[in-house]
Amino acid sequence: MKTAKQGNQLIYLDNTNRSSYQRIYDEGKKGLLECPVCSEKVRLFLGITKDPFFQHIYTKKPTCQDPATIEKSTADTEQEINGFRLPTSRTITMTKNSETSFKSAKTVAQLPPFISNEKDMSTINSSYIRALEGANIYLDGNQAEAVLHPNGALLVLAGAGSGKTAVLTARTAYLLTEQSVEANRIMLVTFTAKAAAEMKARLLNYPNINTSQINRLVTGTFHSIFYRILAHHQPEKWNSNRLLNIEWQRRQILKDAGRELELDEKEFAYDAAMQQIGYWKNSMKSPKQVKTETSWDEKVLFLYERYEQFKKEKELFDFDDMLSGCHQLLEEEPDLLERYQNRFDYFLIDEFQDVNKVQYELIKMLSKKKKNVFVVGDDDQSIYAFRGSDPQYIRYFERDFPQAEVVHLSENYRSSHSIVEAANKIIVGNKHRRPKQMHAQFTNHHAPVLFFPEDEEEEATMIVTDISEKIAAGADPSDFAILFRTNTAARAVFERLTTSSLPFKIDQDIDSFYERFIIKSMLSFLKLTLNEDDQQAMASILPSLFLKQTVLTDLKAESILNDSTLLDCVSHVKTKFPFQEKKLKKVAPVIRSLTGRSPLAAIEKIEKELGFQEFLKKRGNEGNQWDKGSDDIRDLKVAAKNFTSIQDFLDHADHMAAMNKEMKQQSKKTKNAVTLSTIHRAKGLEYKMVYVLGTVDGSIPHDYALESLRNADSEPLEEERRLLYVAVTRAKEELYLSVPQNRRGKKANPSRFLTSIRY
Repeated sequence: MKTAKQGNQLIYLDNTNRSSYQRIYDEGKKGLLECPVCSEKVRLFLGITKDPFFQHIYTKKPTCQDPATIEKSTADTEQEINGFRLPTSRTITMTKNSETSFKSAKTVAQLPPFISNEKDMSTINSSYIRALEGANIYLDGNQAEAVLHPNGALLVLAGAGSGKTAVLTARTAYLLTEQSVEANRIMLVTFTAKAAAEMKARLLNYPNINTSQINRLVTGTFHSIFYRILAHHQPEKWNSNRLLNIEWQRRQILKDAGRELELDEKEFAYDAAMQQIGYWKNSMKSPKQVKTETSWDEKVLFLYERYEQFKKEKELFDFDDMLSGCHQLLEEEPDLLERYQNRFDYFLIDEFQDVNKVQYELIKMLSKKKKNVFVVGDDDQSIYAFRGSDPQYIRYFERDFPQAEVVHLSENYRSSHSIVEAANKIIVGNKHRRPKQMHAQFTNHHAPVLFFPEDEEEEATMIVTDISEKIAAGADPSDFAILFRTNTAARAVFERLTTSSLPFKIDQDIDSFYERFIIKSMLSFLKLTLNEDDQQAMASILPSLFLKQTVLTDLKAESILNDSTLLDCVSHVKTKFPFQEKKLKKVAPVIRSLTGRSPLAAIEKIEKELGFQEFLKKRGNEGNQWDKGSDDIRDLKVAAKNFTSIQDFLDHADHMAAMNKEMKQQSKKTKNAVTLSTIHRAKGLEYKMVYVLGTVDGSIPHDYALESLRNADSEPLEEERRLLYVAVTRAKEELYLSVPQNRRGKKANPSRFLTSIRY
């Protein structure tokens, strides 16, 4: 049914402004819509694979004839009056607006036909491979070729879902059983402790492998292995009691150093600064070797210098020092280096596309004599440049290991044919990559779907509706993952899930949208409309007024002395800058004028009349490439437009912040639940059904990559394409790519990465 009734007004869905769909959906949830025929309550169905329609809530198969259908059938009926033929009159809401009509979902088309390519072991004449088959462990031809590789360096290009863990495990077992290599002469490096534990568990399923051998393997992450070397040779210097392993402690060191530059603790992006320092250290750049390009870089470099100085004085170290410290130790003590070069015969490295410079140099040093380096990775899945990872190490592997061979694992055992082919078409757009083509092992009737919500709010509604339908049809919540580029992109879908009955879980790193610095500052202006003596709110708005936190003490004192509100006292602040003092005198009148306004109108007035845009511009110029406060405010406006009162909006923000904290605590225990995750966090995982949010320019690819491209640097854009490739290849059976028509209140363009797939 395309028609509903709200009060005395009929809503003709096909002729209603497109931007009103979400509002109508919300009104239906509140029970404000009814069927114009039977008067039963109806709701607007906003899903992905079906066009919107009104559905009866309590009657599964209503017999009501849609008034819109009746009207349409009689729309061309004419009547004659005094010899003139006149068309039947129509309701004014029936005016067609084609520009705002609903855009139906489309499937990816023109994909190559599926050709079955089952595992064929006939070309592999090996007793070891036959023994594995006897233990129900099967390898395809390329996997077997990698496992049976003779001594020397080997690069295994393992595409998404190609069984890289199976190959690493089988190679380890092969060395232990067939080559009779002592377990303690094998170094098996993984990127997580969980991956190392998984490989050890798998090894127990291999013939002639026992627990004693597994326990003697040198396994673990880069950090754990090389820290053991440091702690063994320099136990006092590298005692675990000297480790700075608590994040707030490291952040506090930077904050103490920041006071020398008069950096505001609440305003300066210290988390981003810690990340940047880690990037420099993993790239083997000491403070003296860093070249700064922006004022923000200069500030972070100063913090880096002070941070390293503090650690040296206190004889402390952090996780990054475990790698750089071990490299320095082996470089300064050649005899010790030679001992370890003789100690290890084989090096097996997982996720090689994610190694950074110091990790790569350590492996080169240790393997220089034997050169038995077996690395597994995929340059198409290199997505951690912000940590110092560089796909060039996998691209140019033969440069540092001249006799190296390369084996391609090209069979994808995870995803359906249509998903694999769509992924192939996306990633081939990258110019700097090792050519490879993945092939699927199975097909189904679910081609990847692109759907076109009006904005972020409707995007969330459509996804939650689709998941709810599938779960009602028998799917498990754990079958689903909703993936996004940045944490802020999850705001709307998080809010929709909290009001649904669906169980879901989130990453520990996903902070509440409403707790972000810029968002809290803007919301604090709104809070002062309700309570002019709100001290926390006053403290939060001071940075945007270019005032230091010490001003709050003066405001509280004046408030007591003059029996006035904190808001009143702002106009009396003296800064020695007439222009700034003039603006401060406007603060109280502007905030009081917000009473009765909608949250959206209030935010826009604060931006315009209290210089908030100037504050955002200054912060953007002084921040790093990720810290775009203006984007936060645009996101906030999208959320605010759904509320009519400031009080309701603030209550909603507080509730969502509380729900975020609660979900973090529950997520560790929740098993059968929908996963809400960044694409970075989802790497290495897989789900039956995957939804990717915001596949539009500015989101994927991110704005910073587009800016880099304008400056003739294409590498960030290529990493963004790899990021979408990773997201797509997490899906096993069904894939849904969201292409919002509007993003952050402005018209959006489909991601340029989608031009390679036809739909």
